[in-house]
Amino acid sequence: MSVDEAEAPSRRRPRLLVFLPLLAFMALGAVFLLQLFSGHDVSEIPSVLIGQPAPQAKLAPLDGTGLPGIDSAAFNGKVTVLNVWASWCAPCREEHPVLLGLSQDKRFSLQGMNYKDKPENASEFLGALGNPYAAIGVDPSGRTGIDWGVYGVPETFVIGKDGKIAFKHVGPLSDSAVASELMPQIEKALAAGS
Repeated sequence: MSVDEAEAPSRRRPRLLVFLPLLAFMALGAVFLLQLFSGHDVSEIPSVLIGQPAPQAKLAPLDGTGLPGIDSAAFNGKVTVLNVWASWCAPCREEHPVLLGLSQDKRFSLQGMNYKDKPENASEFLGALGNPYAAIGVDPSGRTGIDWGVYGVPETFVIGKDGKIAFKHVGPLSDSAVASELMPQIEKALAAGS
């Protein structure tokens, strides 16, 4: 074997390595385009808790409201809508009138988890805007929120009569989100097990 024949395979390898970054870039571009044109809402954050029992939670009540705290054991047997909110959250202020409207429907229990908030600020918030909740539990450290997979406030969960999480909405509720997403999930949960 001559020296030229021995060097031929080693010369080919560097040429292939030159094209490797280009091939990787093209593959990433293809993945990006597929995701872009798939029609999937990239702002939707999936929850691994959907279909799972609601995390165990026993939160103390918000002082001054006269309402009970949150006990996840009490979710069984009824549909519960749990809204995670805070007084320092501007989108929570935006969605509050929508929650006041939802509280008029007595077929389910609307409960609030006050997240990483000062009790006096939370009480002032509800005093100024109205209280839509049948129960309010405080989560001052955010530990329970972590158990629930809360990314930020506001977030809203629908818990079925079986105590399992049926739906999660991330972000502030609007009238259109309630009509197109939340109420159909509440109706489905109400119909289940009837």
